[in-house]
Parts: sequence; structure tokens; C-alpha cells
Amino acid sequence: MKSMRKVLIIAVIAMIAIVCASSAVSAGWFDFLGGSSTDDSLNGTEVHLAAAASLKNVYDDKLIPMFEEKYPGVKVVPTYASSGDLQTQIENGLETDVFMSAANKQMNKLINESLIDNDTNVQLLENKVVLIVPKDSTLNITSFDDLKDVNGTIAIGDPESVPAGQYAREALNNTGIWEDLQSKLSLGTDVTAVLNQVAQGSADCGIVYATDAKSNDGVKVVCEAPDDALKTPVIYPVAITKNATNPDGAKAFLEFLQTQEAKDIFVEYGFTINQK
Repeated sequence: MKSMRKVLIIAVIAMIAIVCASSAVSAGWFDFLGGSSTDDSLNGTEVHLAAAASLKNVYDDKLIPMFEEKYPGVKVVPTYASSGDLQTQIENGLETDVFMSAANKQMNKLINESLIDNDTNVQLLENKVVLIVPKDSTLNITSFDDLKDVNGTIAIGDPESVPAGQYAREALNNTGIWEDLQSKLSLGTDVTAVLNQVAQGSADCGIVYATDAKSNDGVKVVCEAPDDALKTPVIYPVAITKNATNPDGAKAFLEFLQTQEAKDIFVEYGFTINQK
């Protein structure tokens, strides 16, 4: 009788072990081993991302594929434009779960309009503002101050809607040459347009982010904006929208962006992780 009871106890223990092992696998054991996430609640969903144009390369090349591999049932649908244009689109009803701006100005405006969940707002990245010329340029400039002697076209983002243009105007104002350059300026709709003008030679020089300059072999960097020329750090905030149609997917995406693997990719593309 004792022998039979012992056999039954062993059998019960074995069944419990099998059930626990099965649960461990379904709960993400393969994640522990480095596999894909198995969060079934996200299967078949989309995360709509609105991101500044200067983020297109890093997202399309690396980060979106990495996230979709981690969450096989989720598709990220990106929209890229200047941060000002994206702000306007979100105000007009653009379907957006996550917004990543190239400046706090646009993010703060949407927060004030109760369109962004400020509790999720992360000051994630920092960028640098640089002066660029075409890679084969013989233009003799070595600083922002030298722009006053340029006879051709200087490309910058439109300061009314493009953060890179706002930073360019701030730098040129603080250098004391903004008013002198008005007739030379070509205003781009976003930082990518400015980069392309310089790379193609339709502008003699331009002001963009360091990450954009790094992404295009058709340009070379002359210098960074002087520290005293920019009072406002170039910060990239990211947050979840108040009207997110996929809040769980948005939360997973925002958490992914803050992982070390994602941060390493941002750094690879020339960004600096904001430590403040």
C-alpha cells in the first residue's frame, strides 16, 4: 500500500513538473534564451509611429526590424516628417501611438493640448548641430561666423516648422549674423531636404544634425555649432499619445527604445543618449 502511494506521489510530482515547464515556455522561456517575445495579446496589431525625419534611417534600417523580430505579431507603421508637420498632423487626427520629436517645443505643445500622455514622456536622445558642405567643395569656411562671407546659397530647415531650422536660426542669431544671411537662405521642409540640397550641390552649404551628416557620403562636416551659440540642447523626446489605438503595443515599443540594445543602435547612428 505504501509502495502504491509512493508511486502515485511520484506521478503527481511528474505531472506538475510537466505543466510548469509548459507554462514557462509559453510565458517567455524562449525570450530568456534570446528568442522572440510570445506576448499573444499583441499579435495582429500595429504600432503607429510619428517620428522626426532625422530618425528615418535608424528606424527603418535597424530599430523597427529589431522590434518586429522581438514581437513577431506586431507591425510598426512609421510616418516621417518635420516635427512641426507631425505636430500639426497629430492635432488634425493623424493615427499615432508613439510620437518622437526632434525638439521639446512640439512635444510640449501637444502635451499642453492633452494629446500626449506626459507620464510617458522620455527625454531619450541628444544630437549636435553641424555646418556641412558638398564633399568636393572648395569653399573656404571653417566656422559659422564665416557664413557671412558666402556668396551662394545656405540651406537650413524652415524655422517655422523644422526643429533643425530653429536650432540653425538660434545659432546664427547668437553668432550675430542671422540678419545678414536672409537673402542667402534656402528653407527646407525638413532636415532631409536640407541634407539633399547640399549633397546634390544646389546649396553651397547647410546646417543639419550630426546624425544626418553621418548618413550621407555626399557631404562633409565643417564644424559643430559653438557651445555658446546654442542655449537649447538638441533633445529628442518620445512619448505615447493620449488617443493611442494600441496602448499596449505603444508601451512595448517605448520600453524597447529604452533598452541597451536599442540605445547602442542610436549611438551607432551618431546620436548621444541623454543622461539628464
